Amino acid sequence: MLSDTDLSFAGILPLSIFNQLGDLLHQVAHEVDSAALILTEAVLVRISVPPGWQPQRFILVVSQQFSALLLGNLPDGAQQGQSISDTTLESLHIHFTFNSEAIANFATRLSELFAANSHIHQNILQCRELLGANNATYQSKFTILLLQYLLPTISQNTINPHSLPPEGFTCKPVEDALTKQIAQEKLLNQVTTQIRKSLDLPVIMSTAITQVREFLELDRLVIYKFVSAPINNPINNLHDLIPNNSLTSPQSQYFSPRSVDHQWFTQDSEHNGGCVIYESLGGESINSILNSQEDCLAVHSPCWQKYHQGFILVVEDVEKTYILENCLLNFLRTNQIRAKVVAPIIFENKLWGLLIAHQCHAPRQWTEPEKALLSSIAEQLAIAINQSQLMDSLREATRKLTQEKQTLEQRVIERTMALREALLAAEAASRIRNEFLATISHELLTPLTYVIGMSSTLLRWPLGELTPRQREYLQTIHDSGERLLDMINDILDLSQIQAGKTVLNICEFSLTRLAENIVDSLLEKSTNAKVTLKLDVQVNPRHDQFSADPGRIEQIIWNLLTNAIKFTPQGGNVTLRFWVEDNTVIFQVEDTGIGIPEEKLPLVFEKFQQVDASYHRPYEGTGIGLALTKQIVELHRGRIEVESTVGVGSIFTVWIPSSVFDK
Repeated sequence: MLSDTDLSFAGILPLSIFNQLGDLLHQVAHEVDSAALILTEAVLVRISVPPGWQPQRFILVVSQQFSALLLGNLPDGAQQGQSISDTTLESLHIHFTFNSEAIANFATRLSELFAANSHIHQNILQCRELLGANNATYQSKFTILLLQYLLPTISQNTINPHSLPPEGFTCKPVEDALTKQIAQEKLLNQVTTQIRKSLDLPVIMSTAITQVREFLELDRLVIYKFVSAPINNPINNLHDLIPNNSLTSPQSQYFSPRSVDHQWFTQDSEHNGGCVIYESLGGESINSILNSQEDCLAVHSPCWQKYHQGFILVVEDVEKTYILENCLLNFLRTNQIRAKVVAPIIFENKLWGLLIAHQCHAPRQWTEPEKALLSSIAEQLAIAINQSQLMDSLREATRKLTQEKQTLEQRVIERTMALREALLAAEAASRIRNEFLATISHELLTPLTYVIGMSSTLLRWPLGELTPRQREYLQTIHDSGERLLDMINDILDLSQIQAGKTVLNICEFSLTRLAENIVDSLLEKSTNAKVTLKLDVQVNPRHDQFSADPGRIEQIIWNLLTNAIKFTPQGGNVTLRFWVEDNTVIFQVEDTGIGIPEEKLPLVFEKFQQVDASYHRPYEGTGIGLALTKQIVELHRGRIEVESTVGVGSIFTVWIPSSVFDK
C-alpha cells in the first residue's frame, strides 16, 4: 500500500476538475466522520488576507481517519489583474496531497492569519492534532469516487455534432444579462429619484429595501444601524432603537466600537452595538430578525476596518465561512441565514450601518452585478441619510432661531415698556420740576422787583449826598438783583419752552439794526471788562429784512456775547458777525477767551453744566444760558455748533431759517 507521502499530485487542470475534487472531499469526509473539519478559503473573507494568500483557493479536510489538502493557484499564464474568483478563469495550478506533514504545515500557516487569542486560531490548532495516517478503506473509496466522476466527464467532453445548440441559442445568455443589467440600472435610478424627491428617511429606507429584495429575489434584506452612528432621526435613544429581544442587545460586544478606531464612531462608550431598524421579508416562512438577540459575536473583528474602507462581505455558505465559530454559526442557523452579502453604509467618513442581504434556505453564489447593486444602494442610502440630517439640522437651526427671535422680541417688549415707564417718570419729574421752578421764580419776581427798584431810587435820591460806602452797597444790591432777575427770567423761559408753552412772535425786522442795538447795549460791559467788542456785518442790504422772533433772536445773541465777554481775559476780542445764505441767517460769535476742553464740548449745551464746576470757580453763572440758547434756536428749527481750542478761544455758530408769518 502506498504511503500518504507518495499520494501527492501537482499540475494544471481545468477549473471544473478542481470543483469536482472539492465535492468528492466533502462527500468522503462526511461519510468517514461527522466531526471531520472541512475548511475552505471562505473562512478568510472577513479578514485582511496577505498578498500570498489572495490568488489561492483551498479545501482542507482534517479528521482522525481521513485528511487531505487541495490547493488551487492562478497558473503562470494568467492575465495580469485576474482574480482567483474570476468567472472567466478556465484552469488552475492544482496541488493535491494526503501528506499529513504538509497538511499540518498548511494548517499552522492558516491559523497564523487569525489573532492568537481568537477562537478560530485555537480551533485550527486543535484540529491539527487530529492528523494521522489515512484509513486505506476511505482512501480507496475516494479513488473509486474519483473515477466515477471523471469517466462521465470525459465522455461528455466528446463533441457530438448533433448535440450542438440551435442557431441563436448562444445569444440568449447575453440577452438575459443585458436585460438584467438594464433592469438593475432602472431600479437604481428609481431609488435615486425617490431620494431626491423625498426627505422622509423611513419611507426611503423601507421602499428601497423592498424594491431591491424583490429585484434580487432575496429571502431577506435588512438595514442595520449602529447605536452610535451620527444621525438625527426619530429614534431618540437606545431603547427606542432596539425592540425587545432585538437582534443585538445594548451589551453586545460584537458591535462594540472599542476594538476599532474611535474616529469611526462617537466617543459615547455607553452605547455599543446596534440593531436592525428596517427589514423586508420574502415570505411568511422567513423569520423576522427584529425580535432576535445574540451575545456570542467576537469583540475583535477585522471586518470593522475593512467595512470602513468600503469592503463588501460576501458569504456564499455560512456553513463554510463560519465553520470554526460554533456560537455564531448556531446564531445564523437559528435566524435562517445560509448566505449573505454585507455592504457598508458610510456617512461623513463614519460607519453608520450595514445593508445586509440574506438567502435563508440554501447557499447562493452572489454575482458581481448583485454585489455592485447592493453597494450602489448603500451609497444612495448614505445620501438619503445626509439629506435627512441636513434637514434635521435645518429644522433645529430654524427652531433655535425662532426661539431666539421670540426671546429677543420679548426682551425688546420688556425693555421698551421699561424705557417707556422710565421716560414717563422722567417727563413727570421734569414737568414737576419746571412747574416748581416756574412757581418759585414767579414768587421771587415781586420782591426782587422791589429790591431793584428801591435800590435804583436810592442811588438817585436827591435829598442828600451818599457816602462812597453807601453808594457801593446800594450798587451791589442793585447789580445782584439784576443778575438774579436775569437768572429767574432764564429759568422761566427754559421751563416754558420745555413745557411746550412758548409761542414765537414772528415778524420782519432788520438784522443790522438788531445787531447794532445789541452791541451798543454791551459796550459798557465790554469796556469795563477791558474786552474789545466788534461787529462784522456781511449782509447785503437787500437781504437785511428777515422773518423770525426778533426778541428771541436778540436773546440768543445777547447770551452768546455776554458769555464770550465773561470768559475772555482783559485785552481780548469778541466779534459778532452774521450773513444770509439761502433764506438762513448765520450768526457767529468768536472770542479769544480761555476756550473749552474737548471732553467738555458735548456738555456745554446741557442745563446747569459749566466748564469749571468747582465751588471756588472765578466765573459766575448757573449754566442755564447756553442751554436756553439752544432751546430757542431749535424752536426756530435752527441749529447751533461750537468750535473751541483751550487757550485760543471759541466760535459759536447759529443757523436760523427764515420763518413765514401772516402780514
